[in-house]
Amino acid sequence: MNRLRCILIDDERLARAKLRSMLANHTDIQIVGEADSVGSAVELIEQERPDVIFLDIQMPGETGFDLLEQIASTFRIIFVTAFDEYAIRAFEVNALDYLLKPVSPARLARSIERLKTARAENETASRPLEYDDHLFLSFDNRSRFLRVSEIECILAAGAYSEVLTRQGQKAMVLKSLKEWEDRLPEKHFMRIHRSTIINLECVERMDKWFNYSYQVYLRGITEPFIMSRRYAARLRDRLR
Repeated sequence: MNRLRCILIDDERLARAKLRSMLANHTDIQIVGEADSVGSAVELIEQERPDVIFLDIQMPGETGFDLLEQIASTFRIIFVTAFDEYAIRAFEVNALDYLLKPVSPARLARSIERLKTARAENETASRPLEYDDHLFLSFDNRSRFLRVSEIECILAAGAYSEVLTRQGQKAMVLKSLKEWEDRLPEKHFMRIHRSTIINLECVERMDKWFNYSYQVYLRGITEPFIMSRRYAARLRDRLR
């Protein structure tokens, strides 16, 4: 198995050195670079394309959250910080873990195990899904198994996608709509817009709208979704 390529981002040199020393005990990890500011981190990430970044939050001038707004996060994020008040916001950006300084070797080891588990899940993620299959997703900082049939719709959110359930819960997943479209059962799910996939069982009604498009109403969701003209034609072909 290839080693996980990681970048350390912290304005404190001694903090980076300590983390580097602890990570040296993990043969699964390869450190490919270090950065001491948001600006240098952006350049390094674009150059190295890491699997994971260990990211400090408070740095001179900008924060770790500022970094994530400047670059498409196709990598895993582990925050390493001396402050616990950012934990909720960290998981809102789908961080894999949140480590408080000083980081203990045992606590770091648990993060590495999470990384390996996440990678293993990604490597099997190309398998087509059945309607009764289960996915392990995080909702409001708690993870649970979600049956595919419970998904009402999936919305594009940058490098992530937002999964909405029939119960009104939301989960952010580091997965594109194209990846979902390739895996979800075609009998039950359909892409109706470049930014929207819906569960056809959840459709309450469809109203004709502007220029041969449709407004699609899903149960429990007040605002309609727009089905573009192109996708409306695809739906008609499927229903023939």
